[in-house]
Amino acid sequence: MVRTTTSAGSPVVLDGGPLAPEEVAAVARHGVEVSLAEDVRERLRAGRAAVEEHLAGARPVYGVTTGIGALADVRIDGPDIHRLQENLVRSHAAGVGDPLPAEVVRAVMLLRARTLAAGYSGVRAEVVDLLVGFLNARVHPVVPDRGSVGASGDLAQLAHIGLCLIGEGEADGPHGRAPAHELLSRSGLQPLRLEAKEGLALVNGTEGMAAIGALACVDARGLMTSADVTAALTVEGGHGTDGPFGDELHALRPHPGQARSASNLRRLLSGSPIIESHRESDHAVQDPYSVRCTPQVHGAARESLAFAERLVSTELASVTDNPVLLPDGRVESTGNFHGEPMAYALDLLAVGVAGLANIAERRTLWLIGPSDARGLPAFLSPDPGLGSGYMLAQYTQAALVSECKQLGVPAGLDSIPTSGIQEDHVSMGWLSGLKLRRAIDLARRVLAVEAVCGAQAIDLRRPYRPASGTGAAHRWIREHVAALSADRALTPEVEDVAARLAAGELAGAVEAAVGGLE
Repeated sequence: MVRTTTSAGSPVVLDGGPLAPEEVAAVARHGVEVSLAEDVRERLRAGRAAVEEHLAGARPVYGVTTGIGALADVRIDGPDIHRLQENLVRSHAAGVGDPLPAEVVRAVMLLRARTLAAGYSGVRAEVVDLLVGFLNARVHPVVPDRGSVGASGDLAQLAHIGLCLIGEGEADGPHGRAPAHELLSRSGLQPLRLEAKEGLALVNGTEGMAAIGALACVDARGLMTSADVTAALTVEGGHGTDGPFGDELHALRPHPGQARSASNLRRLLSGSPIIESHRESDHAVQDPYSVRCTPQVHGAARESLAFAERLVSTELASVTDNPVLLPDGRVESTGNFHGEPMAYALDLLAVGVAGLANIAERRTLWLIGPSDARGLPAFLSPDPGLGSGYMLAQYTQAALVSECKQLGVPAGLDSIPTSGIQEDHVSMGWLSGLKLRRAIDLARRVLAVEAVCGAQAIDLRRPYRPASGTGAAHRWIREHVAALSADRALTPEVEDVAARLAAGELAGAVEAAVGGLE
């Protein structure tokens, strides 16, 4: 399981080069400070000088001496050049909906600062410095979660951040929400007066999609590892067999994700007295697909993650501004702001996450349902009939999985023209990202239900003991959730386990006992 390696005392340094998803998560979630490499300032000065040269010329330059989008043919001169940049930010701050979580806003600001620091946008160092200042002061613009169509990038969300940089809009800070200019003043920060090209540089790019993608990749890695752990609990508690997880079998179909999941299951179940207790019995010739094919389904989800990680990592090393200032001084329009690569990557990962949740729910139903052949009471209740045990917890899983499947429908297949006919194909990748975040959140809860059910089944196998790996998982669960001795409200414990899964606690407890999982 990959975890963030950036320590709380080690700033993330922006030099215009790539960032890793773990670095994004470190800044976004854990408050790791950000600094700007000194050589970036000279690069920015050179780029800014080139913009000033274009301002003195007669040739129209998109977004610098012209309007934007369908208004690109309108010439802008003199003092209006400054007004244009502020108007761009104000007019594009048109998002609606609920405020984005602070971690997403922080990730977007970090990635926009990284892009600008690459030196292709023609902005002054002061613009990047203020973004970094916001991050380090824990000042977070209030950014609505709806309004991006994922081409020209995430215009609305980036504009709401830009609005706070000029001292307008609202922001959250250490002492609560307030007008942005008040929080700037309290934090010792000065609002910007935007110069030519800078407003456009603040709003044009895929950093919103990339930010959500980076955080989702970190989360999905942990989810995949946790799913192998909860699956192993179910296999053991349900008197399943570990035979189908043998390495020689998976070598016959060598998909990397499948091999890693099978390896985890072998490690988790190795030496299990519970499995050995029924290895020679004839209670079931074959386990159901949801048990036997766990590595294949989990492996497919891992392949969707590998694809998403590759595309997200490329995006975290990219410049998606428009127009861009090339080293020879040319200002060229580009289509790099189009979010389709992110849309397809995030959509596919949402499909993988939905599949992971789906098979976890199927395993849970097998475990808790009519199970006389496996020697377990119905619904794992100590007094079935009088008590319903975990019956309704599986209902909840079913509801969550159904929603996950809906969230797996690709947003990136849709397109609705914007800005007249100028922006006539858009990616909807921002929606792909929002759907993915929701799917991961729901899938964690599905796994939390499987975890508590698996632990209950293992309790019911006494005096036989679980394997070292599943035993560590069982002990961890029992530290937080008591065995079910009578019916009780299950919501608090499921939510608690889900939150701890998000923090990587279950996988961490298992890895401490049996070594690193893949």
